[in-house]
Amino acid sequence: MKIAVAGASGRAGSEITKELSRRGHAVTAIARNPEKIAALPNVTPTKGDVLDQAGLAKLWAGHDVAVSSVHFLASDHHKLIGAAKASGVGRYLVVGGAGSLEVAPGAKLVTTPGFPDQYKAEAEAGSVFLDLLRQEKDLNWTFISPSALFVEEARTGKFRLGGDQLLADANGKSWISFADYAIALADEVEKPAHQRQRFTVGY
Repeated sequence: MKIAVAGASGRAGSEITKELSRRGHAVTAIARNPEKIAALPNVTPTKGDVLDQAGLAKLWAGHDVAVSSVHFLASDHHKLIGAAKASGVGRYLVVGGAGSLEVAPGAKLVTTPGFPDQYKAEAEAGSVFLDLLRQEKDLNWTFISPSALFVEEARTGKFRLGGDQLLADANGKSWISFADYAIALADEVEKPAHQRQRFTVGY
């Protein structure tokens, strides 16, 4: 498949690009500084700006799937969604955040007392983005939330998927590596199971 990844030089984006390359997909890896993108088979590093809606739509056009792996505070929700729609891309996958996941019915993680202040604005922006996607009638979107801790650890291939509830392991730790998250996203690209839905990945 032909897949465009915006934010391909970031920690999540680089692992997603690597995983898609490993599986033989043709990847257009988009970043402001494409020289930061690792040289990989089937990957074309491409200069692009997520704040340039028309430019991004052109870069995404002609692909089966567009992925945005960018910080919500460093991008514009309406421009990203607008670019996805204008591009005519078949599917739009969003690297989401964990803050909008529920820890109890109606209670989002971002509203819990222990949620770190430095991540609150980003988490709230991610929650707004998800709400906007849920109002979309035409766009075939999927929003993929990591667990509370999104970390640089090993690629194990062993993880669980969930819906709107935060996942935690047997010790109560909620976490996922960038590499295993990338596997879950690539699986969703190849075998769509959550169209117009949010799902989460964790151990």
